[in-house]
Amino acid sequence: MIDTKAIEQHIRGILEAIGEDPDREGLQETPARVARMYQEVFEGIQYSNHEIAQMFGKTFSSPTSGASETAVVVRDISVFSYCEHHMALMYDMKVHVAYVPHGKVIGLSKIARICDMAAKRLQLQERLGQDIAEILMEAADTPDVGVVITGSHSCMTARGIRNVSAQTTTKTFLGKFLEDQSLQALL
Repeated sequence: MIDTKAIEQHIRGILEAIGEDPDREGLQETPARVARMYQEVFEGIQYSNHEIAQMFGKTFSSPTSGASETAVVVRDISVFSYCEHHMALMYDMKVHVAYVPHGKVIGLSKIARICDMAAKRLQLQERLGQDIAEILMEAADTPDVGVVITGSHSCMTARGIRNVSAQTTTKTFLGKFLEDQSLQALL
């Protein structure tokens, strides 16, 4: 469980540490608002990859069972996360996911839910792709998964180098996606 009362106390302390008055009108409710926000945006911390796969692992028989299986591709899933190094926002993130069904398919909205829940952790973009791939492998019961993520990181765009146009792309390929360039090209 996320300890919202502890978060409130620490946010009040941060406000004081940066020279603000946490009792002034505009800041009086800020610690509670931040605590509620953290409870929402870090919800995924409470669950393991296995638990997320169980949560969103509703599958159906593949309509092409016994026939030549084709890849399922979901593109442009929007997520955001927070970098574990600076707790800075990773934003404008687009996740592209593909998998080859092995007798069953997962509901398309479940793929987006998996991406969203995995992002609701202190993350590295590289680990996020791996987490999504692992969760989907288990949820859809397939070894053949590809995940490509492109996004901006405020630790690069709003501080440090301040390069506002920089984007990062990560690619995670498992199973057939490791060597089959035609599958990789779907992403």
